[in-house]
Amino acid sequence: VQLVESGGGLVQPGGSLRLSCAASGLTSNSYRMSWYRQAPGKERELVALLIYAYGFTNYADSVKGRFTISGDNAKKTVYLQMNSLKPEDTAVYYCKAVGGGYEYWGQGTQVTVSS
Repeated sequence: VQLVESGGGLVQPGGSLRLSCAASGLTSNSYRMSWYRQAPGKERELVALLIYAYGFTNYADSVKGRFTISGDNAKKTVYLQMNSLKPEDTAVYYCKAVGGGYEYWGQGTQVTVSS
């Protein structure tokens, strides 16, 4: 399984970005897909979770109402739509897949929110 994130960049406060996570090698929709982030000097934290099989999503309190996780099972791609971005959202964002007793991480994509 390989996860490749894209879509990060520099955006002004209040702006939007959409991150993508392309997953190759996933053989079913029974995986739990999630986005994490890690800011400098801080621990990695869960941002959003998607369980394909149940259409279940969950979000960190800090991003509820601003971020949306979604997936395209045919394309094996998970998205994170981020709106109303704040400077405190600045971090490296990672995609994670869990299933079949294994977990997989992408390499991360940098998101910087600054004026």
